[in-house]
Amino acid sequence: MKINLNYSPNFDSKKRSLDKINFIIFHYTGMKTLKLAYKKLSDERSDVSTHYLISRNGSIFNLLCPKYKAWHAGESKWKNYKYINDYSIGIELENKGHEFGYSNYSNMQYSNLKKLINFLKKNFNILDENIVFHSDIS
Repeated sequence: MKINLNYSPNFDSKKRSLDKINFIIFHYTGMKTLKLAYKKLSDERSDVSTHYLISRNGSIFNLLCPKYKAWHAGESKWKNYKYINDYSIGIELENKGHEFGYSNYSNMQYSNLKKLINFLKKNFNILDENIVFHSDIS
């Protein structure tokens, strides 16, 4: 699995302890192009970020080290947790979304998403039941 390192300036600079990271949250970009999504996720004026972005061709971009809190979940809660950004790793999947012509995810996205999930589960001891969609926590 090849991961491209391209860090975003949008994150909280205080490192989180590894045992505090309990969730993986999936999002879709909802933008017309990968270039626009990447630009927004790495623009310091956007106040949004994520840890990983997976393009339709399966390329994985690491935009933020998981030890830092990204700004992907907004006001959120899951189980007994509030402000899920504090406890999660965000993964954005390139997809235009409903506004611009939602399409099915590509096989390469699914394949590399699975690899990334397995990597994160192993390294952060994340349980399957704590892998959810943004719509579940918002």
